[in-house]
Amino acid sequence: MALPAITPYPMPTADELPANRVGWTVDPDRAMLLVHDLQNYFLDAFTEGASPVTELLDNVERLTTEARRRGVPVAYSAQPGGQTPEQRGLQQDFWGPGLPDGERAKAVPAALAPQAGDTVITKWKYSAFVRSHLLRRMRDLGRDQLVIVGVYAHIGVLMSACDAWMQDIRAFVVADAVADFSRQDHDMALRWAAGRCAVVTSTDALLKEF
Repeated sequence: MALPAITPYPMPTADELPANRVGWTVDPDRAMLLVHDLQNYFLDAFTEGASPVTELLDNVERLTTEARRRGVPVAYSAQPGGQTPEQRGLQQDFWGPGLPDGERAKAVPAALAPQAGDTVITKWKYSAFVRSHLLRRMRDLGRDQLVIVGVYAHIGVLMSACDAWMQDIRAFVVADAVADFSRQDHDMALRWAAGRCAVVTSTDALLKEF
């Protein structure tokens, strides 16, 4: 039930992305950037210094830097360590006990860590909206677009994008700023999102819109 060791795979390029069903564009005055579960516990499953994690970290840093410069609110979801079986719920059956109760496992890499003014939400389920104040925070800030980066694409990233759609929030999944268990899982998540609940875009394209 532990996380798999992830074999390196090439990050999707712009010309490999699925066709989007809708033509939404990002408006910096309406958007929030969500850095999804980018904690050491989840990143340790990747091979350090190899694709896709190298591009993932570089592109997330580019996007968070530009978002803050443009006044786009940045939010982080982070799972707590040392959860009880009651807190884990059915995640216990699929993934075991989750993060250990250690500071390194829970932390976001220093270069990408939350900064003053960012929002940090406690993440309990696949969707970042469940049992959190993410929706209320977005409503308070007058934001109805959510740009999602982080891990893992076919689990929490995809479920958060779908949940955003159900809240009438336009979701944008950044294909080369998310990563997954495999290229197959990564591609599946992008296809499903593009066809059902979100716009799939690239870091370069999004930075132009910012």
